[in-house]
Amino acid sequence: MSRLLALTFTVALTLPLSAQAPARQSAGTIVTPSAAGATTDPKSTTRMLRQPSISGSHIAFMYASNIWVVERAGGTARRLTSFPGEASNPKFSPDGRSIAFSASYSGNADVYVVPSEGGEPKRLTWHPSSDLVQGWTPDGRSVVFSSGRATTAPSAAPRFWTVATAGGVEHPMPMPRAYQGKISPDGKRIAYRMNNSWDEERRNYRGGQNRPIWIMDLASHEVVTPPWTTSKDVDPVWLGDVVCFISDRDGVAN
Repeated sequence: MSRLLALTFTVALTLPLSAQAPARQSAGTIVTPSAAGATTDPKSTTRMLRQPSISGSHIAFMYASNIWVVERAGGTARRLTSFPGEASNPKFSPDGRSIAFSASYSGNADVYVVPSEGGEPKRLTWHPSSDLVQGWTPDGRSVVFSSGRATTAPSAAPRFWTVATAGGVEHPMPMPRAYQGKISPDGKRIAYRMNNSWDEERRNYRGGQNRPIWIMDLASHEVVTPPWTTSKDVDPVWLGDVVCFISDRDGVAN
């Protein structure tokens, strides 16, 4: 059984002030630009850099409803998307050459992929349900996303699906219900959160919407879970053979 840790981190990045879009008022980290020539005037600060995804050399993130990328060493961030509609959930491919993301360019969230160096995004899904990118298969050929397309609205239960970057029909993964998670680097297991909750930001909630992180063997379908006592455990990721996730079991999400 995999060892499990609780992990949280903060990423501080710098955007070029000339390229900044108006900040949206929602929860996030406020960062003061520190690049050469950048002002420290509070009215000009970079705000709410969210949903970081890290490759060997770059960090992709969401800012002001668009996807940006910056070198891990720091520097000027480049905006990869500029279309009307919100783009979110950027995820680097295993080789770092592509970024998958969800975007509401046609009325609902669909899956897109764009070269990390920039270029025209390619749309991969066309279903009227919202498709939220979770990551990639280890071979880099398909994007993993969650969608309630197989159940009935308005309380559709999400499930994980894969879609090839070359295009084609989406395929469901074996879990009958899955909301948030990642496939292990060796492709043999998946760590995931079964269901979402009506209020993701509610602190110290201990009701029935909380579930432990589940780890499924994709060959045998056997499921194991870490020790759990009604806490809200979210956002599982793999670090080698270790599953890291955020938990409020000590009263604060860490």
